[in-house]
Amino acid sequence: MRILSITAGAAGMYCGSCMRDNALAARLRKEGHDVILLPLYTPTRTDEINVSEGRVFFSGISVYLEVKSRYFREKHAWLDWLLSRPWLIAALTKGSGNTDPKMLGQFTVSVLEGEHGPHLKEVENLLAWLENEPKPDIVNLPYSLLISLAEPLKRALGCPVCCELQGEELFLDGLPEPYRSRSLELIREQVPHVDAFLAVSDYEARFMAGYLGIPSRKMHVAPIGINLESHGPSSRAPGGPFRIGYMARVAPEKGLALLCEAYRELRLRDLPPSRLEAAGFLRGEHRDYLAGCERKMRGWGLADEFHYHGEVDRGQKIRFLQSLDVLSVPCTYDEPKGLFLLEAAANGIPAVQPRRGAFPEVLEKTGGGILVEPDDPVSLADGIQQVWRDRDLAARLGTAALDGVRRHYSAECMAQRTLSVFSGTLDAANVNT
Repeated sequence: MRILSITAGAAGMYCGSCMRDNALAARLRKEGHDVILLPLYTPTRTDEINVSEGRVFFSGISVYLEVKSRYFREKHAWLDWLLSRPWLIAALTKGSGNTDPKMLGQFTVSVLEGEHGPHLKEVENLLAWLENEPKPDIVNLPYSLLISLAEPLKRALGCPVCCELQGEELFLDGLPEPYRSRSLELIREQVPHVDAFLAVSDYEARFMAGYLGIPSRKMHVAPIGINLESHGPSSRAPGGPFRIGYMARVAPEKGLALLCEAYRELRLRDLPPSRLEAAGFLRGEHRDYLAGCERKMRGWGLADEFHYHGEVDRGQKIRFLQSLDVLSVPCTYDEPKGLFLLEAAANGIPAVQPRRGAFPEVLEKTGGGILVEPDDPVSLADGIQQVWRDRDLAARLGTAALDGVRRHYSAECMAQRTLSVFSGTLDAANVNT
């Protein structure tokens, strides 16, 4: 099958959706399919071999300028060439990582207006490039925020268009008005142009069906998966302090402050001096949030038991996970993916998570963790305490996690389910033509 898969860069940040798109494309290629992974906005950053194309469409620089000035909406051959250079985009967006919806309302709407908005030139440039490429059998969009490409791509290429659903509702709900309402209106208007939607979890499928008004016949589930190479059970010698880990973006909604409170609760009980280890990308606007967590730990006399490791690459991430006794990322919202749970499971690390979003289905399928009440540090402490006190339970959870992630959440499983949806969509399209 020849597949055109579009992905969206996140300004140099390790992005869960980018990594998932890259892992899927790599696995599909390994199984013999012809996949073009085409980045939009910025070059993508992954913690594995990057299989995306070496050029970028809808340059983040161009999109910004086109919203701000009509001059940049016109075609200027030399300038358009320059602004689409990956090295320039990477240099000018390095370290920005700004995906804060409060700052991006106008740009979100402008992209969703597609060929009827300020980015007509970008759509035309993409279609012109595709004219010289082999015609794909199917097109896959990375999320509904790029649904405006469905109609022009289907018209130009004459093939079905699919769209992933990877948790963009958190971004959309964070948009200020009137941009939130307008964005949802534009997405819903363009749902008919998409042949199939692929949600990354059962939770996401249920939620987005109502949120975006997607007919049930178009909704499918293709669970997220990871490349299991190099992952494996820890060989750490027994003994030493109990190590509780957090591995995700450092941001209020991911729940690091809640985990700090749960750790204090555990230390007020009978947990001896232990370790709370955190790792993940930190945006500039969230430095004060991290400082607040550190300040609380210091005020509780626990400063020496907390350490932030910064952003970690693939090798560092695996070593970090293998050093833990338990992982917890107690999100304060309904997380639809939970990539960090799969990565922990792949290293035999049990998890303690709030009963919300996709966490219940992931832990049910893997059997690798404990569910607790959301937004409740005492309940979270109770769950972690079970893992600490009962080492046999911890071992059983870790073994189940390893087996479960291999059976349900490998890159191979993700590719097989995605291909099943693609094949069914192609069959339906052929029947209707």
